Amino acid sequence: MRAAVVPELSGPFGIEELEIDDPGPGEALVKVIATGLCHTDVITRDGDLPMPFPGVLGHEGAGEVVAVGDGVDAVVPGDRVVLGWPSCGGCRNCRDGEPRYCARIGEAVAGGARLLGPRAGQPALRRPDGSAVHSHFFGQSSLATHALTWADWLVVVPEAAPLELLGPLACGISTGAGAVLHTARPGIGDKLVIFGVGAVGLSAVMAARLTPATTIIAVDRYPDRLRLAEELGATHTVDATERDAVAEVHRICGGTADHALECTGVIDVVRQAADTVGLRGTCVLIGGAPAGAEFSLDHLSTLWGKRIVGTLGGSGRSEVLIGGLVELHAQGRFPFDRLIRHYALSDLDSAIADSRRGETVKPVLHMPH
Repeated sequence: MRAAVVPELSGPFGIEELEIDDPGPGEALVKVIATGLCHTDVITRDGDLPMPFPGVLGHEGAGEVVAVGDGVDAVVPGDRVVLGWPSCGGCRNCRDGEPRYCARIGEAVAGGARLLGPRAGQPALRRPDGSAVHSHFFGQSSLATHALTWADWLVVVPEAAPLELLGPLACGISTGAGAVLHTARPGIGDKLVIFGVGAVGLSAVMAARLTPATTIIAVDRYPDRLRLAEELGATHTVDATERDAVAEVHRICGGTADHALECTGVIDVVRQAADTVGLRGTCVLIGGAPAGAEFSLDHLSTLWGKRIVGTLGGSGRSEVLIGGLVELHAQGRFPFDRLIRHYALSDLDSAIADSRRGETVKPVLHMPH
């Protein structure tokens, strides 16, 4: 197999030939067709989400099952799949139907090795000289031509579903949509504001359009993204370089918003988002801030019924959320394909640079086969 290997903390991505284990009990080997590039991949390389290196990142993969281990009945070779969220399956949160809040989530997403099975704690990748390369980032490490994962985490999709588009449903796209549909849950006539309309924020806009919310405000610094937000369902847009975002949201709402979704991870913006909602309003934290980041709020206005809620991966279960978004896309009601720009795996550095400049909303990397 070939993979984009990070050799050390903050090191460059380099394409290498690696060896991958055959699937053991409970595991499945997936030939990766395409993988979305997420902000989390880049900040993990730079240490904001601790993972051992050398390692392979990537957690928005889609492809085809090529082999399964003993005891696997969730998938069979030939199944077309999205590589879903990892979880232990046995803790209280997993049993409650919220595997994204698995009690072992830190180990599951960035432990650098298998979470489950007889080979738990062991990486699945190695260089030709036999030295280990850490694997199973978010249970998959899919910036590679092949990924070994726990079979029960896979989401089977219809034969007609476009695999080259579906990888981002594993994280970025479902995170934004699920934050609206599972966490905020706006009611009829509600006013909702989304800070940061990259892939996550624009997915939230599209999901909000599927709800009875009547005011959907997009806030960003990129005019092109604000125009796209309007095309995808925003009723209002605010250019944060030209206006005071909090004051403008209050003006549009005729008061405070009911829901604010913070998708940037920028601490100053977190405070702005919290300040746009009032009594019984909800501020949903979605964007990943640097490790150790802290924020402060006004105590009195928060005390008066305001809720500050964090969300991971859109909450809920992968098969329900991802499966539903695939069907909504097929119906033309969730056009997330408009966010995607395609790159070859060898163009990974260009994809990162384009994303940082705001020229690409959601890069998707195609694997060489």
